[in-house]
Amino acid sequence: MKSLSASLAIVMIAASPAALANTVTTVASFSVLGDIVKQVGGDHVTVTILVGPDGDPHSFEPSPKDSKAIAGADVVFVSGLGLEGWLDRLVTASGYKGKVIVASDGIDSRKMEEDGKTVTDPHAWNSAKNGAIYARNVMNALIAADPQDAPYFRQRGGAYIQQLEKLDSWAKQAFSQVSPATRKVLTSHDAFGYFGAEYGVEFLAPVGFSTESEASASQVAALITQIKQQGIKTYFIENQTDPRLVKQIAAASGAQPGGELYPEALSKQDGPATTYAAAFKHNVDTLIATMK
Repeated sequence: MKSLSASLAIVMIAASPAALANTVTTVASFSVLGDIVKQVGGDHVTVTILVGPDGDPHSFEPSPKDSKAIAGADVVFVSGLGLEGWLDRLVTASGYKGKVIVASDGIDSRKMEEDGKTVTDPHAWNSAKNGAIYARNVMNALIAADPQDAPYFRQRGGAYIQQLEKLDSWAKQAFSQVSPATRKVLTSHDAFGYFGAEYGVEFLAPVGFSTESEASASQVAALITQIKQQGIKTYFIENQTDPRLVKQIAAASGAQPGGELYPEALSKQDGPATTYAAAFKHNVDTLIATMK
């Protein structure tokens, strides 16, 4: 027979917060969003990320295992604004009946003309101010899915939102110390619109919002002319895109390499951008290092 003290210990363990805590099973569309869910959810979430580190969310092709992951989820998180064009079909095919949370809800989206059409820029998270909105939407969705653990999500979510707001203020201060004339750079595709608008940086790119679009010879020639006229001296590659075109344009225009940026995908574990906050800080530091 077990001793009374041993029996009490078992009861206490079973009744402890850790033992009673729920775990919300989630799926996130891509690595940046998946990290935000992890930061807010902590030990009370499991996160399956569909488009992993160094992956391109525009050109992603889902597999049967992705459909299975969605079918078993309590909550599915997407960025929205047209980023995940493949997702609706995947959700339908999976048979998932739960909520699909659009993390960009509430953001003032950017629009521009591309190939004669008005399109929405989906890269809202590249402003840390918008990242805080993503985090708040994630926090509220997790609270709704698991009200018992609401204090835990509020504590973690609140602290994380404050961290992102501080990063936003830091970036604004950092770029304010740089001459506007030097805040011009060349990148692979148009992923930094929200970043540029928030922090006063002008980005030129041969390809539009989606990496699947292609630049014509005349567009490339016009971009090379513009780079020369504006005296843009630096180009950056992106971890999730083919760098050949931007390197070709740089060679023709005289722009020099400035490093690698992480606009749409986190780095693998040995890289400098393993979290959303680290990726944002890396992008700011890398850009400013070439501007001073």
